[in-house]
Amino acid sequence: MRRDKINYYLDLAEMVSQRCTCLRKHYGAVIVKNDEVISTGYAGAPRGRKNCTDINMCIREKLKIPRGERYELCRSVHAEANAIISASRDKMIGSSLYLTGIDMKTNDYVENSNSCSMCKKMIINAGIDKVYIRDTKDDYRVIDVEEWIAHDESLDGSYGY
Repeated sequence: MRRDKINYYLDLAEMVSQRCTCLRKHYGAVIVKNDEVISTGYAGAPRGRKNCTDINMCIREKLKIPRGERYELCRSVHAEANAIISASRDKMIGSSLYLTGIDMKTNDYVENSNSCSMCKKMIINAGIDKVYIRDTKDDYRVIDVEEWIAHDESLDGSYGY
């Protein structure tokens, strides 16, 4: 049976997540416009810095920081941010971002996954219209980015990685 396009792009995001260097969660993002992949990104340390997998330590894990808090301590640049900085804004305007996360402890999809508040702001500024987030192998949520703009409080903090 032929895979529908949304799950196809979410599958691509899952494949991209395999490059991730985070010890807690593996996220992959794919930006698509007019059925053309514009950019991909995965969570990992900035170029030239050692990754968590290289030093075998996650500072947020070591300090027992819960999910959704203190991202400034993390060594990684999030998947959405890496995808956005790898694309030109004119190509992203009106595009969709596909996001898949895998919990490394359980190897299951990350429950109730969402972009963090910083990534939400970047997604808005990039001109991306929709975000598709995988919940299970065949199930996903669709977020209209206009909702984030209309509900300004969602940018102040959220469940992210």
